[in-house]
Amino acid sequence: MTTFVDRVELHVAAGNGGHGCASVHREKFKPLGGPDGGNGGRGGDVILTVDQSVTTLLDYHHSPHRKATNGKPGEGGNRSGKDGQDLVLPVPDGTVVLDGAGNVLADLVGHGTSYVAAQGGRGGLGNAALASARRKAPGFALLGEPGDLQDIHLELKTVADVALVGYPSAGKSSLISVLSAAKPKIADYPFTTLVPNLGVVTAGSTVYTIADVPGLIPGASQGKGLGLEFLRHVERCSVLVHVLDTATLESDRDPVSDLDIIEAELREYGGLDNRPRIVVLNKIDVPDGKDLAEMVRPDLEERGYRVFEVSAVAHMGLKELSFALAELVAKARAARPKEEATRIVIRPKAVDDAGFTVTREDDGLFRVRGEKPERWVRQTDFNNDEAVGYLADRLNRLGVEEQLLKAGARGGDGVAIGPEENAVVFDWEPSVTAGAEMLGRRGEDHRFEAPRPAAQRRRDRDAERDEAQREFDGFDPF
Repeated sequence: MTTFVDRVELHVAAGNGGHGCASVHREKFKPLGGPDGGNGGRGGDVILTVDQSVTTLLDYHHSPHRKATNGKPGEGGNRSGKDGQDLVLPVPDGTVVLDGAGNVLADLVGHGTSYVAAQGGRGGLGNAALASARRKAPGFALLGEPGDLQDIHLELKTVADVALVGYPSAGKSSLISVLSAAKPKIADYPFTTLVPNLGVVTAGSTVYTIADVPGLIPGASQGKGLGLEFLRHVERCSVLVHVLDTATLESDRDPVSDLDIIEAELREYGGLDNRPRIVVLNKIDVPDGKDLAEMVRPDLEERGYRVFEVSAVAHMGLKELSFALAELVAKARAARPKEEATRIVIRPKAVDDAGFTVTREDDGLFRVRGEKPERWVRQTDFNNDEAVGYLADRLNRLGVEEQLLKAGARGGDGVAIGPEENAVVFDWEPSVTAGAEMLGRRGEDHRFEAPRPAAQRRRDRDAERDEAQREFDGFDPF
């Protein structure tokens, strides 16, 4: 049964925002007390957070679909809907977040580092929030926005200072077991190590981590064996240690050729040329191994490698190796740039930036793209004429109609707001053609004007009363 997973595909869905409420306050002897519809709640986010207690992506391998809760709709009495609860997903230290095309979205290193993988939808405004001095009782509310839907890939790259690389059965697991408190599986057959093992080593005042990577074989960078699956765990390591077997029973292998083959695989994988190397000649407790180590050591030192002869079984040469690794790790840490506090960068919007674009496509359709117009369309209830009029008024005040006219649009032309896969298309009719005589109350649109029976009856009654008063004032009995 799989117990270690370092690459998964995750489907995350943020919560939808709650709809705003269109409500009118009512009480005895006060039937129209004004709008009191509350706002909808915000949808929950999906957040990836580094947790040191998590070491594998196994949970997401079995349950790849994760969704945050939706925001609650608003209610009458100015009661806002409850916000959706954020879904926090713990991931191991060193997790890389990628999109479907392989682009890196986030590199999560360090406990508590987080990344919002999917943003919750914004809650819609209730009619109480939409009321103004000129529009006292809106008969509509805004819809909540849908939450983000994302398909992301998570890859785990082990965070360690030192990586042990080499052929299967070279003694890497035995070496990490004696240098640290790690207890990896050790056996006398190849590919005993199926997952990276981490151990903590203390050498004087330096404490560093060491990783045992599954054995490499020729062609590992192209996918042979287990090497390709775990070579990425070497990327973050500051020091590479070649563990060479001096007591191998295979007649066609020797430490120097093993080193050349592993180095070729590392070059083929790429990105590891600048890491300092140390060569460890292991198993010198075997008589033939000791003789072979003494034979190949001059050749390796001529190539510029620091060479250590050790025996993990007999605990020979481990102290010198441990302090040499600590020295290289300390140098690598000192060479890293110092972490600086996050700078707050303020990028004001350009004076001529309208926040949207209007383009004419080959088929004659005019397409409007921009954060505000697209969000306003998503929040509009197109079954409510007053809400559509409010949208038209907002677009007009933003300058969309002016830009459409400049782009050559005429009445009846098709206009699409949003991307191709999810756009709202309508036949455009300019709401302002001559000037101020076309302007009405905020949120109203002349295309959706309708007779108001109650107001008309009130005007007729007032006219009758005025006429009766004039007749009474003009009546002279004498």
